[in-house]
Amino acid sequence: MAKVTAKYEVMVVYSLKNGEEGLNVLLEKFKKTIEKHAEAVEINEDWGKRKLAYPINDETEGYYVIYTFESKPDYPAELSRRFNITDGVLRSLVTVC
Repeated sequence: MAKVTAKYEVMVVYSLKNGEEGLNVLLEKFKKTIEKHAEAVEINEDWGKRKLAYPINDETEGYYVIYTFESKPDYPAELSRRFNITDGVLRSLVTVC
């Protein structure tokens, strides 16, 4: 049976309230998680610190990162769930490329 995969792109806005150390921990954690469950993982763009269009949880700045990867269709839903329950992640969006 053929392995069905698709290419996905994830944009994540991380919180800066935990400082640079906390941010680096989250970046590494999610990079390893994605690499474990997906193939061809790339950090396409590391936009860095940007001003938010509107305050989220009383924060006016966030750290933007875009990941691209290939995986089975069930993994992006799990990844989105993990982003939603993780402190330090302000927003995330998973799309099919």
